[in-house]
Amino acid sequence: MTAEQRTSVLVVGGALTGLSSALFLAWQGIDCVAVERHPDLLLHPRLRGINPRTLELYRQIGLEPAIREACFADPDAFKWSAVRAETLADESYGAVEDAEAGGGLAAASPAPFAPIDQDKLEILLRAKARALGADIRFSTELVSFSASEAGVHAVLRDRTTDETYGLTADYLIAADGTHSSVRERLGIGVDGPGILYHTITAMVDADLTPATRGRAVSIAYLQKPRPFTALLAHDHEAKRWVIAMGFDPSRESLGDYTDERVADIVRAAAGLPEVDVKVRPQIPGTDIKVLGFPIGAQVAQRFVDDTGRVFLAGDAARINPPTGGLGGNAAVQGAHNLCWKLAAVLEGHAGPKLLETYEQERRPVAELTMQQAFARFGSRMGPGAEIELLDYDAVAMGYRYRSSAVLGAPDDARPVPPSALCAEPGTRAPHVPIGEGRSTIDLYGKAFVLLTGSKGSRAATAAKAAADELRMPLETHVLGGADAEARHGIEASGAVLVRPDGFVAWRIESNAGAAEAELADRLRRVLGRSG
Repeated sequence: MTAEQRTSVLVVGGALTGLSSALFLAWQGIDCVAVERHPDLLLHPRLRGINPRTLELYRQIGLEPAIREACFADPDAFKWSAVRAETLADESYGAVEDAEAGGGLAAASPAPFAPIDQDKLEILLRAKARALGADIRFSTELVSFSASEAGVHAVLRDRTTDETYGLTADYLIAADGTHSSVRERLGIGVDGPGILYHTITAMVDADLTPATRGRAVSIAYLQKPRPFTALLAHDHEAKRWVIAMGFDPSRESLGDYTDERVADIVRAAAGLPEVDVKVRPQIPGTDIKVLGFPIGAQVAQRFVDDTGRVFLAGDAARINPPTGGLGGNAAVQGAHNLCWKLAAVLEGHAGPKLLETYEQERRPVAELTMQQAFARFGSRMGPGAEIELLDYDAVAMGYRYRSSAVLGAPDDARPVPPSALCAEPGTRAPHVPIGEGRSTIDLYGKAFVLLTGSKGSRAATAAKAAADELRMPLETHVLGGADAEARHGIEASGAVLVRPDGFVAWRIESNAGAAEAELADRLRRVLGRSG
C-alpha cells in the first residue's frame, strides 16, 4: 500500500451525482477526490434533459453556455414528445400525460429546459470540475472505509495496477448508485416499493424514419416485442436510438442478448422487420453493448450515518422510475444542497448542525419525487396509477424545505407551481430580471444574500455588520421597485435572507430595521451556530 493521502471530501461514484458533487465542491474552493470504478464515462444517454432548476445551479458556475451548445435541440424551442403505441410504425400514437417539458417553468426561471443527454452532460461536468481543481479518478474503487466523529478513512484500489492505498477525508459522499455498497455497509435500509422490474438497454444505429414518417418522437412507450419496451431517440433524425426492454435476470443473462437478438427487438419495436440495425458499445474502451438497470422506487431511511461524516446522494439515497426525468434532476439538486453546506462548515462559516438539515430538507423531496415518478410510470406502464398526479412544475421547482436552516416556514409543505411562490421561507426565491440579461437568481451561489426593499438600508447595514461579526460572507442587494418587492412578499422596508442555494432562509415583510438587533441571532441559527 502506498503512502496515505488526504482530502476534505471523498466522493464515491463518478456519474451525474458524483461529478456534480465534485463540481459544486471545487467551485466553492473545497478540495475533493472523486473515484469511479469504471474506466470511463458511460455513453448511454439515460437522463434526456435537465429542468430549469437544475440548469440554474450549473448556470451559477458558468456552465449554461456549454450545456446549451451540447443540447441535441434548441433549448428555447424544444418540446418533449412522448407517445404510446403498439409499435413505432403505428398509424396513430396515444398521448402521454403532461409531456414532461415543464412549459410552465419558462416564466419562472432565466434558464430553460435543456434537452441534453446525460452522457454529453457528464463530459462537461468532468471537464469543468477538473479545471476547478477536483481530483477525479476512474478505474478506482472503494475497498473499505471507516467513519468516526473525527473523519473518514478509506482504502481505495487502482483497478489498472491493482495497487491499494489509504485516503483520509473529513467527509464522504456516497454517490455509488442503486446498489450502493456504502449504504449497505452502513446498514441503512430503504422504504418504498423497491425494485419493480429490470430492463436491458442497447444503443443502436437504425434508420427508423419509415416508422416515424416525420412525426416528432422523443420517447415511445411500446407493447412490442413485449410490454415495458421503449425507444428513445438519440438524435434529431430518427437514425440513432436507445432500446430498453424489461427482462428477468433470474431466467436470462445480459450475455443472452447478442447483436442479432437486439436487432430483432428493435425491428419488432419499430414495426420494421427489414431495417438494418447496428449495435454500439456503451462503455468506451470496451465491447460492452448491452447493460442492465433496475427500475424501482425507494428512499433510504437515512441520508447520513451516525457519525455525521458519511452522506448518501443520488441513487444511493433514492431511486425513481425514469418517467418525468425527476430522479436525475433531484439528484443534482440534492448534491448542491449538501455541497454548499459542506463548504460552509469546512470554511468555518457554519457549525456541523447545518449538515443535519441535508436530510431534513432533501429526504421529503426524495419521497415526493419518488411518488410522482412512480405515479407517472403507472399512468403509462402499470403499477403506481393509484397515486395522485401533482402538477409537474410544482414537483420540479415548487417543493418546500422545513429545517433548522429555515426560519418561519409555513406548516403546509405541499408543493405549488413556482408562479404561485412568493419568497416564503423554505421556498426557492423567485426569478426577477435585474437588467442586462441577468436575474436575481444570478445573485446566489457562494454567499448568503440579503435582499431589501427600497427602504431597507438599515437592515442591510446591520446584516453586513452581523456577518462580519460571524466572519461569514454575505452580500446585499436592493430590489428595484414595487413589483420586485411584491414578488418577494415584502414592502419597501422589508427584507429577505436567501441562502447560497437560492432558497429563502428568513423573511420580514416590513420594518426590517426593527430586526437589526436580531440579525446576528438569525444568521447564527440558520448556520447551525447557536444552541
